[in-house]
Amino acid sequence: MGGKGFRRAMTAGLAVLALSGCVTQPKAPDTPPQARPAELVPAAPEPPQGPSEASRNLSRYYAAVQADLLAQGLLRTDGGGIDTPYTDTDVMRNFERIAFYDEYERNAGFRRASDTAVGLRKWDRPVRMSVEFGAGVPQAQRSFDERMVRDYADRLADITGHPISMAPRNPNFHVLFMSEGDRDEAIARIRQIVPDINAATLTLFRTLPRSIHCLVIAFSGSESDHTYRRAIAFIRSEHPDLMRRSCVHEELAQGLGLANDSPRARPSIFNDDDEFALLTRHDEELLKLLYHPALTPGMTPDQARPIVARLLGQQAGPM
Repeated sequence: MGGKGFRRAMTAGLAVLALSGCVTQPKAPDTPPQARPAELVPAAPEPPQGPSEASRNLSRYYAAVQADLLAQGLLRTDGGGIDTPYTDTDVMRNFERIAFYDEYERNAGFRRASDTAVGLRKWDRPVRMSVEFGAGVPQAQRSFDERMVRDYADRLADITGHPISMAPRNPNFHVLFMSEGDRDEAIARIRQIVPDINAATLTLFRTLPRSIHCLVIAFSGSESDHTYRRAIAFIRSEHPDLMRRSCVHEELAQGLGLANDSPRARPSIFNDDDEFALLTRHDEELLKLLYHPALTPGMTPDQARPIVARLLGQQAGPM
Protein backbone atom coordinates (compact mmCIF):
# COMPACT_ATOMS: atom_id res chain seq x y z
CA MET A 1 0.00 0.00 0.00
CA GLY A 2 2.74 2.46 -0.76
CA GLY A 3 1.78 5.94 -1.95
CA LYS A 4 4.27 5.67 -4.76
CA GLY A 5 2.47 2.66 -6.30
CA PHE A 6 -0.91 4.36 -5.94
CA ARG A 7 0.29 7.41 -7.87
CA ARG A 8 1.53 5.19 -10.72
CA ALA A 9 -1.88 3.50 -10.99
CA MET A 10 -3.66 6.83 -11.21
CA THR A 11 -1.27 8.08 -13.91
CA ALA A 12 -1.81 4.98 -16.02
CA GLY A 13 -5.60 5.29 -15.75
CA LEU A 14 -5.55 8.90 -16.93
CA ALA A 15 -3.41 7.96 -19.94
CA VAL A 16 -5.88 5.28 -21.06
CA LEU A 17 -8.80 7.67 -20.69
CA ALA A 18 -7.11 10.30 -22.82
CA LEU A 19 -6.18 7.87 -25.59
CA SER A 20 -9.65 6.38 -25.85
CA GLY A 21 -11.15 9.63 -27.03
CA CYS A 22 -14.06 9.25 -24.63
CA VAL A 23 -13.41 12.43 -22.66
CA THR A 24 -16.64 14.46 -22.31
CA GLN A 25 -17.33 17.79 -20.71
CA PRO A 26 -19.19 17.47 -17.40
CA LYS A 27 -22.67 18.97 -17.20
CA ALA A 28 -22.82 22.29 -15.42
CA PRO A 29 -24.36 21.96 -11.93
CA ASP A 30 -27.87 23.29 -11.33
CA THR A 31 -26.76 25.09 -8.16
CA PRO A 32 -23.81 27.40 -7.69
CA PRO A 33 -20.71 25.90 -6.02
CA GLN A 34 -20.93 25.81 -2.25
CA ALA A 35 -18.18 25.96 0.33
CA ARG A 36 -17.18 22.59 1.69
CA PRO A 37 -18.97 21.90 5.00
CA ALA A 38 -16.64 22.54 7.91
CA GLU A 39 -17.22 19.09 9.35
CA LEU A 40 -15.90 17.54 6.13
CA VAL A 41 -12.67 19.52 6.10
CA PRO A 42 -9.87 17.20 7.23
CA ALA A 43 -8.13 18.25 10.40
CA ALA A 44 -4.67 19.68 10.00
CA PRO A 45 -2.02 17.13 10.93
CA GLU A 46 -0.69 17.63 14.43
CA PRO A 47 2.97 18.64 14.66
CA PRO A 48 5.24 15.78 15.69
CA GLN A 49 5.67 15.49 19.44
CA GLY A 50 8.66 14.30 21.38
CA PRO A 51 12.40 14.66 20.84
CA SER A 52 13.82 14.90 17.33
CA GLU A 53 16.63 12.65 16.17
CA ALA A 54 19.10 15.50 16.72
CA SER A 55 17.76 15.88 20.24
CA ARG A 56 18.11 12.16 20.97
CA ASN A 57 21.70 12.26 19.75
CA LEU A 58 22.40 15.24 21.99
CA SER A 59 20.87 13.41 24.96
CA ARG A 60 23.29 10.57 24.46
CA TYR A 61 26.19 13.01 24.22
CA TYR A 62 25.29 14.83 27.45
CA ALA A 63 24.70 11.53 29.26
CA ALA A 64 28.28 10.61 28.39
CA VAL A 65 29.52 14.05 29.53
CA GLN A 66 27.79 13.66 32.91
CA ALA A 67 29.10 10.13 33.37
CA ASP A 68 32.64 11.33 32.67
CA LEU A 69 32.39 14.25 35.10
CA LEU A 70 30.99 12.04 37.85
CA ALA A 71 33.77 9.50 37.27
CA GLN A 72 36.25 12.32 37.93
CA GLY A 73 34.57 13.18 41.23
CA LEU A 74 33.04 16.37 39.82
CA LEU A 75 29.43 17.68 39.89
CA ARG A 76 29.44 17.52 43.68
CA THR A 77 26.12 18.10 45.41
CA ASP A 78 27.34 18.42 49.02
CA GLY A 79 27.71 22.22 49.03
CA GLY A 80 31.33 22.03 50.20
CA GLY A 81 32.92 20.52 53.28
CA ILE A 82 36.09 20.35 55.35
CA ASP A 83 38.09 19.89 52.15
CA THR A 84 36.92 23.29 50.82
CA PRO A 85 37.61 25.85 53.55
CA TYR A 86 37.32 29.55 52.78
CA THR A 87 37.68 32.82 54.67
CA ASP A 88 35.89 36.16 54.68
CA THR A 89 38.75 37.48 52.57
CA ASP A 90 37.97 34.79 49.98
CA VAL A 91 34.28 35.70 49.99
CA MET A 92 35.05 39.40 49.59
CA ARG A 93 37.44 38.76 46.69
CA ASN A 94 35.07 36.32 44.97
CA PHE A 95 32.04 38.57 45.43
CA GLU A 96 33.82 41.47 43.78
CA ARG A 97 34.96 39.35 40.86
CA ILE A 98 31.60 37.67 40.28
CA ALA A 99 29.24 40.60 40.91
CA PHE A 100 31.22 43.45 39.29
CA TYR A 101 32.57 41.80 36.15
CA ASP A 102 30.96 40.17 33.12
CA GLU A 103 31.64 36.72 31.73
CA TYR A 104 30.96 37.73 28.11
CA GLU A 105 31.23 41.00 26.22
CA ARG A 106 27.86 42.66 25.82
CA ASN A 107 26.34 42.24 22.33
CA ALA A 108 29.40 40.31 21.13
CA GLY A 109 28.31 36.70 21.24
CA PHE A 110 30.54 34.41 23.30
CA ARG A 111 33.58 36.68 23.21
CA ARG A 112 35.07 36.95 26.68
CA ALA A 113 34.52 40.29 28.39
CA SER A 114 37.35 42.72 28.99
CA ASP A 115 38.76 42.93 32.48
CA THR A 116 36.81 46.06 33.36
CA ALA A 117 34.53 46.41 36.36
CA VAL A 118 30.91 47.49 35.94
CA GLY A 119 28.37 48.83 38.41
CA LEU A 120 26.54 46.43 40.73
CA ARG A 121 23.43 44.93 39.11
CA LYS A 122 20.41 43.40 40.78
CA TRP A 123 16.60 43.36 40.78
CA ASP A 124 14.87 46.13 42.69
CA ARG A 125 11.36 44.70 42.25
CA PRO A 126 9.79 41.27 42.77
CA VAL A 127 11.10 38.46 40.57
CA ARG A 128 8.25 36.46 39.03
CA MET A 129 9.45 33.24 37.44
CA SER A 130 7.68 31.06 34.90
CA VAL A 131 8.58 27.74 33.28
CA GLU A 132 7.90 26.94 29.62
CA PHE A 133 8.64 23.83 27.58
CA GLY A 134 9.29 23.25 23.91
CA ALA A 135 7.23 20.70 22.02
CA GLY A 136 10.17 18.30 21.98
CA VAL A 137 10.51 18.10 25.77
CA PRO A 138 9.21 14.72 27.04
CA GLN A 139 6.02 15.00 29.07
CA ALA A 140 7.45 12.83 31.84
CA GLN A 141 10.25 15.35 32.36
CA ARG A 142 8.11 18.46 32.61
CA SER A 143 6.60 18.02 36.07
CA PHE A 144 10.05 17.21 37.50
CA ASP A 145 11.57 20.36 35.98
CA GLU A 146 8.73 22.65 37.00
CA ARG A 147 8.88 21.42 40.58
CA MET A 148 12.67 21.82 40.57
CA VAL A 149 12.41 25.48 39.51
CA ARG A 150 9.65 26.17 42.04
CA ASP A 151 11.66 24.70 44.92
CA TYR A 152 14.78 26.61 43.88
CA ALA A 153 12.87 29.90 43.56
CA ASP A 154 11.68 29.42 47.16
CA ARG A 155 15.25 28.78 48.25
CA LEU A 156 16.57 31.87 46.46
CA ALA A 157 13.89 33.98 48.14
CA ASP A 158 14.90 32.63 51.57
CA ILE A 159 18.60 33.28 50.91
CA THR A 160 18.30 36.79 49.50
CA GLY A 161 15.30 38.09 51.41
CA HIS A 162 14.08 39.39 48.04
CA PRO A 163 10.60 38.50 46.75
CA ILE A 164 11.15 35.64 44.28
CA SER A 165 8.30 33.33 43.37
CA MET A 166 6.63 31.38 40.59
CA ALA A 167 4.12 33.49 38.71
CA PRO A 168 2.49 31.99 35.60
CA ARG A 169 0.78 35.32 34.94
CA ASN A 170 2.87 38.36 34.02
CA PRO A 171 6.28 36.78 34.71
CA ASN A 172 9.52 38.70 34.27
CA PHE A 173 12.01 35.81 34.61
CA HIS A 174 11.32 33.21 31.92
CA VAL A 175 12.88 29.75 32.30
CA LEU A 176 12.72 27.98 28.92
CA PHE A 177 13.38 24.24 28.71
CA MET A 178 13.96 23.61 25.02
CA SER A 179 15.25 20.71 22.95
CA GLU A 180 17.46 20.94 19.89
CA GLY A 181 14.40 20.48 17.71
CA ASP A 182 12.67 23.41 19.42
CA ARG A 183 15.18 26.05 18.37
CA ASP A 184 12.79 27.88 16.01
CA GLU A 185 10.05 27.77 18.65
CA ALA A 186 12.48 29.17 21.22
CA ILE A 187 13.54 32.03 18.95
CA ALA A 188 9.91 32.96 18.26
CA ARG A 189 9.11 32.90 21.99
CA ILE A 190 12.15 35.03 22.86
CA ARG A 191 11.04 37.60 20.28
CA GLN A 192 7.65 37.73 22.01
CA ILE A 193 9.20 38.22 25.44
CA VAL A 194 11.65 40.92 24.30
CA PRO A 195 10.32 42.43 21.04
CA ASP A 196 13.22 44.86 20.72
CA ILE A 197 15.93 42.28 21.37
CA ASN A 198 19.03 43.02 19.33
CA ALA A 199 20.26 40.67 16.63
CA ALA A 200 23.50 39.78 18.40
CA THR A 201 21.70 38.61 21.52
CA LEU A 202 19.19 36.62 19.48
CA THR A 203 22.05 34.94 17.66
CA LEU A 204 23.31 33.59 20.99
CA PHE A 205 20.18 31.51 21.31
CA ARG A 206 20.00 30.57 17.62
CA THR A 207 23.58 29.30 17.30
CA LEU A 208 24.17 27.92 20.80
CA PRO A 209 26.96 25.31 20.45
CA ARG A 210 26.71 22.10 22.43
CA SER A 211 29.72 23.21 24.52
CA ILE A 212 27.42 25.85 26.06
CA HIS A 213 25.16 23.80 28.31
CA CYS A 214 22.75 26.59 29.25
CA LEU A 215 22.45 30.36 29.12
CA VAL A 216 20.80 33.30 30.87
CA ILE A 217 20.36 36.85 29.60
CA ALA A 218 19.19 39.57 32.00
CA PHE A 219 17.81 42.82 30.60
CA SER A 220 18.08 46.11 32.45
CA GLY A 221 15.44 48.81 32.49
CA SER A 222 15.54 51.85 30.25
CA GLU A 223 15.90 54.11 33.28
CA SER A 224 19.01 52.34 34.58
CA ASP A 225 21.63 49.92 33.29
CA HIS A 226 21.98 48.43 36.76
CA THR A 227 18.44 47.36 37.65
CA TYR A 228 17.12 44.22 35.99
CA ARG A 229 13.61 44.16 34.57
CA ARG A 230 13.51 40.89 32.62
CA ALA A 231 15.53 37.71 32.22
CA ILE A 232 15.47 34.62 30.02
CA ALA A 233 17.18 31.38 31.02
CA PHE A 234 17.62 28.78 28.28
CA ILE A 235 18.03 25.23 29.60
CA ARG A 236 18.72 22.34 27.24
CA SER A 237 16.16 19.61 27.88
CA GLU A 238 18.62 16.95 26.67
CA HIS A 239 20.69 17.15 29.84
CA PRO A 240 20.42 14.31 32.35
CA ASP A 241 18.59 15.24 35.56
CA LEU A 242 21.66 16.37 37.51
CA MET A 243 23.05 18.51 34.71
CA ARG A 244 19.64 20.14 34.13
CA ARG A 245 19.43 20.89 37.84
CA SER A 246 22.96 22.27 37.75
CA CYS A 247 21.99 24.57 34.88
CA VAL A 248 18.96 25.80 36.80
CA HIS A 249 21.04 26.51 39.91
CA GLU A 250 23.70 28.48 38.09
CA GLU A 251 21.66 30.36 35.48
CA LEU A 252 18.90 31.49 37.84
CA ALA A 253 21.47 32.73 40.37
CA GLN A 254 23.44 34.49 37.63
CA GLY A 255 20.20 36.05 36.39
CA LEU A 256 19.84 37.67 39.81
CA GLY A 257 23.11 39.58 39.38
CA LEU A 258 26.06 37.23 39.92
CA ALA A 259 27.01 37.46 36.28
CA ASN A 260 30.60 36.23 36.19
CA ASP A 261 32.68 33.14 36.98
CA SER A 262 36.01 32.98 38.79
CA PRO A 263 38.55 30.13 38.85
CA ARG A 264 39.39 31.11 42.45
CA ALA A 265 35.84 30.71 43.75
CA ARG A 266 35.59 27.50 45.79
CA PRO A 267 33.34 25.84 46.79
CA SER A 268 31.20 27.43 44.10
CA ILE A 269 29.11 26.90 41.00
CA PHE A 270 30.50 30.22 39.71
CA ASN A 271 33.56 28.42 38.46
CA ASP A 272 34.05 26.70 35.10
CA ASP A 273 35.74 23.65 36.61
CA ASP A 274 32.42 21.77 37.16
CA GLU A 275 33.51 20.66 40.64
CA PHE A 276 30.15 21.62 42.12
CA ALA A 277 26.81 21.04 40.43
CA LEU A 278 24.57 22.85 42.91
CA LEU A 279 24.57 26.11 44.86
CA THR A 280 27.03 25.93 47.77
CA ARG A 281 27.12 27.57 51.19
CA HIS A 282 29.80 29.93 49.79
CA ASP A 283 27.44 30.91 46.96
CA GLU A 284 24.64 31.55 49.43
CA GLU A 285 26.88 34.12 51.11
CA LEU A 286 27.43 35.85 47.77
CA LEU A 287 23.67 36.09 47.17
CA LYS A 288 23.06 37.42 50.68
CA LEU A 289 25.66 40.12 50.11
CA LEU A 290 24.25 41.04 46.72
CA TYR A 291 20.75 41.60 48.08
CA HIS A 292 21.73 43.31 51.30
CA PRO A 293 19.99 46.73 51.30
CA ALA A 294 23.31 48.47 51.95
CA LEU A 295 24.53 47.47 48.48
CA THR A 296 22.62 49.39 45.85
CA PRO A 297 22.48 49.11 42.05
CA GLY A 298 25.22 51.02 40.26
CA MET A 299 27.75 50.92 43.11
CA THR A 300 31.37 50.59 42.04
CA PRO A 301 33.74 48.06 43.61
CA ASP A 302 35.48 50.88 45.50
CA GLN A 303 32.17 52.02 46.98
CA ALA A 304 31.05 48.51 47.86
CA ARG A 305 34.31 47.18 49.30
CA PRO A 306 34.13 48.80 52.79
CA ILE A 307 30.44 47.87 53.07
CA VAL A 308 31.14 44.24 52.19
CA ALA A 309 34.00 44.15 54.69
CA ARG A 310 31.72 45.53 57.41
CA LEU A 311 28.93 43.07 56.64
CA LEU A 312 31.27 40.12 56.68
CA GLY A 313 32.84 41.32 59.93
CA GLN A 314 29.42 41.61 61.57
CA GLN A 315 28.27 38.09 60.85
CA ALA A 316 28.62 35.59 63.63
CA GLY A 317 26.84 32.96 61.57
CA PRO A 318 24.61 33.39 58.58
CA MET A 319 24.23 37.03 57.54
